[in-house]
Amino acid sequence: MRTALITHPLCRKHKMIADHPECPERLDAISDRILASGLDVAIEYKTAPKATVEDIARVHDQAHISRVYEALPESGLAELDGDTWLCPDSIKAIERAVGAGLLAVDEVLAGNLDAAFCSVRPPGHHANQHSSSGFCVFNNLAIAVAYAKQQGVERIAVLDIDVHHGNGTQDIVRDDPQVLFCSLFQYPFYPNTAIENTDTVLNSPLPAGSDGRDFRALVEQQWLPRLEAFAPQLIFISAGFDAHLEDDMGGLSFVEQDYIWFTEQVIALAKAQSCRGIISYLEGGYDLSSLGRSVECHIRALAEA
Repeated sequence: MRTALITHPLCRKHKMIADHPECPERLDAISDRILASGLDVAIEYKTAPKATVEDIARVHDQAHISRVYEALPESGLAELDGDTWLCPDSIKAIERAVGAGLLAVDEVLAGNLDAAFCSVRPPGHHANQHSSSGFCVFNNLAIAVAYAKQQGVERIAVLDIDVHHGNGTQDIVRDDPQVLFCSLFQYPFYPNTAIENTDTVLNSPLPAGSDGRDFRALVEQQWLPRLEAFAPQLIFISAGFDAHLEDDMGGLSFVEQDYIWFTEQVIALAKAQSCRGIISYLEGGYDLSSLGRSVECHIRALAEA
């Protein structure tokens, strides 16, 4: 599969309080691992464009957008919520984090790529239409989904594999018949969302300690039948890697081989359904070593399919 990594150096400019787990070094861990593994020669690199306020407004209301822009400090940090801060350069990172998904949609729909991984920060899946939370300012992936719909894509699947529930994305797409949202997550755990399941929302909570066997059973028994029936034309992955055994931000026990297996299942589904492509967005993943290894395995599975 023709696969690209989409990123931008400005995504390192977003900084929060000292020792915050959502740090610029996350992107360094990914890029270093891709180079060290030799995977860089098998993929394309693309530069994330700068998104506009109008792009962000595809999903977020004007009051929330204004609140974020007005909160940007001239120096130091400004707190958005108990987990999320802004620094003077945060907006430079945010605009590229949103823009990466827009470029990915354009490239996939134009037939130039089969898959893209957006290696950007800050993450997005906890941000809803009206507020930021959980390290997330705007919902990068949901904005790209809305953009893809405007380009004529009629059925879109969103697969969220972060250890934390993708509550912001669910809030945005829950009533949209064109989007099937599937989320696995540790439960009970942050953000402690009430579990709901509808025709287009499939939540799959896992107790602490769940491992790859539980992951695989969940995907095979719950997700794949729904996805096959839905027949998505485009697949998005909220690729959080904080469910890894070595990541102490959660209590699940996935390993690299589980992420490879999952990616292979998504690829097989996409090919069977003649899907336009797969767009994966970095969400969580805070242990730098396991993050780098997991992303490398995920991208390699895409590139070598």
